[in-house]
Amino acid sequence: MLLATSDLRTDYQVLGMVKGSKMRAKHLGQDIVASLRKIVGGEISEYARLLEEAREEAIQDMIKEAEQLGANAIIAIRFSTSTITTGAAEVIVYGTAVRI
Repeated sequence: MLLATSDLRTDYQVLGMVKGSKMRAKHLGQDIVASLRKIVGGEISEYARLLEEAREEAIQDMIKEAEQLGANAIIAIRFSTSTITTGAAEVIVYGTAVRI
């Protein structure tokens, strides 16, 4: 599956919009460690992993949806992240499923 954030310079058939969304939260212990890291500074690896895992799962969901439409590429991919509550985030990825 070809994934691109831009349009393609080739002929393709548009199949429709596809998306993936994941909501992730850390457990209390990791949230406490992350809070301590905020005090002393530096990378908050607990939250970095949380967002990386959520992004990857959302991408895989989007790819599955595109494959169900018969797509072999997704173009114009965009990401959006929102904080729902402390220690929990939602990652949304969407794009246009196409058949080249």
